[in-house]
Amino acid sequence: MADNMKGLKRTHYCGEVLTAGETVTVGGYVDTVRNKGGIIFMVIRDRTGIVQLTFNETTDPAIFEKAASCHAEYVIMAKGEARTRESINDKIPTGHIEIFVDDFRILAKAQTPPFEILDETNTNEELRLKYLYLDLRRRPLQENIIKRSKIAKVARDYFYENGFIEIETPMMIKSTPEGARDYLVPSRVHPGKFYALPQSPQIYKQLLMISGFDRYIQLARCFRDEDLRADRQPEFTQIDLEMSFVDVDDIMEMGEGLIKRLFNEVMDIEIPTPLPRLTYTDAMNRYGSDKPDTRFGMEIQDISDMVKSCGFGVFTSAIEAGGSVRAIVAKNGASVLTRKEIDKLTEYVRGIGAKGLAYVRWVDDAPNCSFAKFMGEGEVDAILAKIGAEKGDVVLIVADKNSTTLSTLGALRLKVAKQLDMIPEGKYNFLWITEFPFFEKDEESGEWLAMHHPFTMPMDECIQYLDSDPGKVYAKAYDLVLNGTELSSGSIRITDYELQQRMFKALGLTDEEIEAKFGFLVDAYKYGAAPHGGMGIGLDRLAMIMCGADSLRDVTAFPKVQNASELMSACPATVDKDSLDILGIAVTVEEKKEEE
Repeated sequence: MADNMKGLKRTHYCGEVLTAGETVTVGGYVDTVRNKGGIIFMVIRDRTGIVQLTFNETTDPAIFEKAASCHAEYVIMAKGEARTRESINDKIPTGHIEIFVDDFRILAKAQTPPFEILDETNTNEELRLKYLYLDLRRRPLQENIIKRSKIAKVARDYFYENGFIEIETPMMIKSTPEGARDYLVPSRVHPGKFYALPQSPQIYKQLLMISGFDRYIQLARCFRDEDLRADRQPEFTQIDLEMSFVDVDDIMEMGEGLIKRLFNEVMDIEIPTPLPRLTYTDAMNRYGSDKPDTRFGMEIQDISDMVKSCGFGVFTSAIEAGGSVRAIVAKNGASVLTRKEIDKLTEYVRGIGAKGLAYVRWVDDAPNCSFAKFMGEGEVDAILAKIGAEKGDVVLIVADKNSTTLSTLGALRLKVAKQLDMIPEGKYNFLWITEFPFFEKDEESGEWLAMHHPFTMPMDECIQYLDSDPGKVYAKAYDLVLNGTELSSGSIRITDYELQQRMFKALGLTDEEIEAKFGFLVDAYKYGAAPHGGMGIGLDRLAMIMCGADSLRDVTAFPKVQNASELMSACPATVDKDSLDILGIAVTVEEKKEEE
C-alpha cells in the first residue's frame, strides 16, 4: 500500500534546491537509484530539474529499506537537510547539493515503463506516442511545453498592455469556405444539420470590429481537415488579433512589437525592427517562394536574354512560350555536387513538375557545361560572369513557364543549401511578404480563383481592374515569414457593402450563394463598419522554431500523427449505433483495414 503525504508539504521544486543548510521537502519521479550497500544515491526529477537524495548509515533503517525498494518512475516525497556534495557536478544547477533524507514516502509505485525515460532517446516514435504521458516526462519535451506556455503568457501581456480585449469566439459555427475542408459536428436538436469547427475566427472577429470593440485578441483554437506534415496539425492555436481604424502599417507594427517582445523575454534575443519587407512578386522572382528562407543567398537569376537566341531548343522554346530560363549558383558546391548528385537533383526536379535540369559544374580551369555545344564562343563565360559564378561553383538552370521555373528553383535552392550545409543555426530572419495577387488563374479551367478569403481588401489603385483584368488586382494582404516558415497571414478587410458585393461577383458567387454563406456578415456591413484588419500568428509554428524543434509534435502536448489519429487514446474511433441513430447518421463507408 502506498504512503500518504500527511505531515509533508513540498517546500521546493527539485531544480530549486540550491542552498546548503536549509531543511527542504521535495517530490518527484525517481530517475535513478544507485545502491552502494551502506549508502544509496537517488536522483529524482520534476519539471524544474533534478536533485540527489542521499541515504546512509545514519538514516533510519526503515527509511533506508524503503529507499532501497524504489525503482525508476516511482513517485516519492522526501524531507531532509540540503548539504554540499563532496563530488560536485557542474553540469546541472543542483550539482553541488544533496539532500540527506530523514522522512521519505513512496506515493505511487510504477511498473517498468515500455521505454527508458531519457533526455535523448532512440525509441520508436510510434511507441512514444502510444505512451505519450511517459514521453512527456522527458526533459526536452517538458522544456518545450513550458516555453510554449511562456510564449502564450508574454503574448497576452503584450496585447493587454496595448489595449486589446480578449474575447472567445464560438467553437461550433456555420460552415463557410476558408480554403480547407471543415470538421463537421452533427446537431441532435436540428436533425440533418451540422456545425463546423472553425478554421479560424475570421468572420467573428470582423463582427467584433463592427460591434465596436476596436481591438480584439484571442489565443484561438482552429481546425482544418487537411493532410498533415511536420509543420501542420489538424488542430492548432493562433494568436489572433483584429484592429479598427488602422491600415497595413499599423497592424504590421503591432506584430513586430510582439515578435520583438517574445524573442527578448523568452530567448533573450534582440530582434531589430522594423522587419524587412518584400513584395510577393520580388519574393517569387528572387527566391521562388512566398515564404523564403533568407538566411543564405543563392538567389534566382534570370538569364533569358542571354540565351534567347542560342541553339538549345529547351531554352528557346520555353522563352517563346512566354516562360523564362533562370539559374541559381551553388557557391563552392562542386566538391559535393558531383555528376552523380546532379543526376539525383535532375530526377528531383522532374518529380516536382520541371522537365529537366541544365547545369554548369566548374571544377577544372574550363567549366563543364551540359549545354555547351549549343552556345557560341564566350557565351557561357558571359553567363557565368553575369550571375557571379566562379571556379568551384555549380550553376543549376531550369527553363519552363515562369510558375514552374520559379517554384522548382525555389525548392531546389532549399535542397541544395541543406546539402551544402549553408543554412546557419541560431539565426532568425523575419520577413514581411506584401502585395499578394488577389486572384490566381486556374491553368486547366482558365478561371480566376481567389488567393485569400473574400473579405480581403484590394489595393486602392487596383479596384478599377476587378471586373476587367483580375490579374492586375493586388491585395492589402501580408504574411510574416521566419526562416522559410509562414508564421502569419493577415489583411485589411473590405467594409464597404457595395465593394464586397463586387468582390463576391468577381469570385463567381451567385446572390443565393452569398446569402447562404455570408448573409449575416453582409447584412452587418449595412449598419456601418469601421475600417479594420488583422492577422493570425501560428503559436505552434512559432514555438517549434523558438524551441529548435523539428516537428509540431515536439511542442504539442497531445499531437496527432500523419493520418490525423492520436495513438495514445486511439482516436478517432467508432461510435455505437444508438449514438448515431439519435443524430440520424448512418455510416456507409467501410472502415479501412488497419494495415492500409
